[in-house]
Amino acid sequence: MEKSLVEGLISEARVARLATVDARGSPHVVPVCFASVGGRLYTPLDEKPKRTPPERLQRARNIAANPNVQLLIDRYEEDWSRLAFVQLPGKAALLHPGAAEHGSAVAALREKYRQYQTMALETLPVIKIEVERVLTWQAS
Repeated sequence: MEKSLVEGLISEARVARLATVDARGSPHVVPVCFASVGGRLYTPLDEKPKRTPPERLQRARNIAANPNVQLLIDRYEEDWSRLAFVQLPGKAALLHPGAAEHGSAVAALREKYRQYQTMALETLPVIKIEVERVLTWQAS
């Protein structure tokens, strides 16, 4: 059986765009790595070079002020008949090390991205997204 568009994009995509909104309603969008576990999505505040501590990143501050987020996963190809995307609006929360889901989120992220196998993700927060709707589009 062929995977659905949503399952295929979620499992195959290496990057997505996370949109958050601050307390004043200003949007903020960043590319993120992500993994799916049991219908929830997780993206780490990882060790890539950043000028700010993880909890002070704009996306983390925005989620604390307004948990409404959207994850956009798209497929772009030069053959435009293969274009597709899925928008996943939902509620986000920061999971700190020791939280019940934190370990399974870290394991899924390490399984999907070999780069995370050497990072100390178990010591860093992870963003959890509870998907509320699924919006899709494809060219054909």
